[in-house]
Amino acid sequence: MKKIGIVFPGQGSQSVGMLADIAREYAIVQEVYQEASEVLGYDLWRLVSEGPAEELDQTAKTQPALLAASYAIWKILFAHTKQKPALLAGHSLGEYSALVCAQAMSFADAIRVVAARGRFMQEAVPAGQGGLAAIVGLEENKVRAICEQSVAGTQEVLSPANFNSHGQVVIAGHRLALERALTAAVEAGAKIAKLLPVSVPSHCVLMKPAAEQLSQLLKTITIQKPKYPVINNVDVLSYGDPESIRDGLTRQLYLPVRWVEVVHDFINRGVTYLVECGPGRVLTGLNRRIGAELTLMHTSDLRSLRELLETEFEIE
Repeated sequence: MKKIGIVFPGQGSQSVGMLADIAREYAIVQEVYQEASEVLGYDLWRLVSEGPAEELDQTAKTQPALLAASYAIWKILFAHTKQKPALLAGHSLGEYSALVCAQAMSFADAIRVVAARGRFMQEAVPAGQGGLAAIVGLEENKVRAICEQSVAGTQEVLSPANFNSHGQVVIAGHRLALERALTAAVEAGAKIAKLLPVSVPSHCVLMKPAAEQLSQLLKTITIQKPKYPVINNVDVLSYGDPESIRDGLTRQLYLPVRWVEVVHDFINRGVTYLVECGPGRVLTGLNRRIGAELTLMHTSDLRSLRELLETEFEIE
């Protein structure tokens, strides 16, 4: 029996014009964006279609744009097939997409929450004081040690934020500490050590003020037991009770995304097909380096979406 798992991308997968070819074929895309626009009070589809990129890349607008994209593609997939996924997960922001698609929270509530989440994150650290950097080619323990050494004797913060694939770790914290860590990483033999074009130091303790605000907001929305298991980022567990889901989403803001372990959990639970549901193929690239035994598919354009819709799965 072949099991299919669905994963949802986070920030970094957005681009002006995303879903354009899919929207021409499926009216549901613009319908989903219209629903999001009514919640947000501005035309989200126009922003996605026309830009400017600088505005789409603002955290508070990126997050609802990606959530809407993933949800629209999900609705296309499961309106045209009888297949049912065994497991869902999302990378950071993508966890909200997974929970919406698993019917644990409404789309309208999730749009409201992720837009606010983006604002809370941006406000938590003044622009220019924090950021993210990617390190490729070093073991996790070495990256942890570099982070600790880079802030020794200071009041600065620096720690792993995303364990994205084997040998690829994103670190987050204060800008000066990041720069010191990148120098140390190159000296330690890293293949790549570079700052990312993101001003928000996600998934580190600098996000605790944002997490406190998010926790209060999450208390105002209805959360139900997911229809499909959703593996969370912080514990690599699938929770069914609303309070545990709220707690996981809150802690996710200041704890690292354990993506390598998430994908291994899919494999350990018998998933053989792993589909990236959303724009781009960032997760597909990461997943290829984590689980060579997986059959990977994505929905980054109309052609790939059609291929997926035509694939026959034997799902339990």
